[in-house]
Amino acid sequence: MRELLQSAKENVTFLLVCLLVAVALFVVAMLVEKYCLKSVKEVSKARRVSYIAMFSVLAAVLMFFEIPLFFAPSFYEIDLSEVPVLICTFYLGPVAGVTTELAKVIIKILLKGTTTAFVGDFANFVVGCSFVLPASIIYHVKKSKASAITGMAVGTLCMTVFGSLFNAVYLLPKFAQLFGMPLDAIIGMGTAVNSAINSVSTLVLFAVVPFNLLKGLIVSIITYLLYKRVEKILVPHDR
Repeated sequence: MRELLQSAKENVTFLLVCLLVAVALFVVAMLVEKYCLKSVKEVSKARRVSYIAMFSVLAAVLMFFEIPLFFAPSFYEIDLSEVPVLICTFYLGPVAGVTTELAKVIIKILLKGTTTAFVGDFANFVVGCSFVLPASIIYHVKKSKASAITGMAVGTLCMTVFGSLFNAVYLLPKFAQLFGMPLDAIIGMGTAVNSAINSVSTLVLFAVVPFNLLKGLIVSIITYLLYKRVEKILVPHDR
């Protein structure tokens, strides 16, 4: 009985943390968009909701297609779901980006469920926001190809630094706790693909860091190639 109550307490605490982080990200995006950015595209509320819904569904579908990496354990797989999120936030601003990021994860959970006690889903949302928010803010300060490239480069750097620290300090220990798997077993999965991985810090250094750098690079290149083409499709409908 005591173990059951402890488990319930841990799950409730984790859900509260998820909620607080989500609210904080929305507040940051709203404040920046309202007081710092003047170039955010204004569209009708109906179109805004439609675009966010469309990009969220597309992003959720892309989450089903994961690419395994030879240098990381199997629970680190790249998906391209940040591409539609980034396109949406470039077009509609930071708030739309955070909304799309959250919506895609919720849709994915509803369709597929979770295999990581929701820790991986939470990580996808928070780490994804650490990428799209800086990229969006920099781009909307002065819209240009140069600012888009700078924004995505800064976003990739932020995602790599934040994602690595977040994994080491919170996500990996929390995954081990909620999933009922010893942390040593998780590290062992990393050791199986890279003998240099023998601790949380080396797992982060040799798996999480290159994972985030590679994901940021791939998503940035695809977004750069697609964004203006997608924008041309959306703009005529907003005039």
